Amino acid sequence: MSEWDAIGFVISSKYRIAVFTVLTEGPATTTEIAEAEELSPSHVSRALGRLRSRSLVELIVPEEQRKNRQYDLTDKGEQTWSTINTAGLTSDT
Repeated sequence: MSEWDAIGFVISSKYRIAVFTVLTEGPATTTEIAEAEELSPSHVSRALGRLRSRSLVELIVPEEQRKNRQYDLTDKGEQTWSTINTAGLTSDT
């Protein structure tokens, strides 16, 4: 996936933007992201899964852990978010 494909993927969803907004502050759980952005945890969970599948977000606890799963941005995710912010591609920036 090119950087512009990743950027388009992120900015096409308010849920993916919300995940990035929170994770730029550091690792967080699905619940923490949902509460910080006033969103449904199920939508946040789905966004996290899709971002993980594109290597933009990573799970930073063991895969077997089912509660309080912490997520963080990958290097690719940080670079993508930096480009999004620099270019002013979201209204949240």
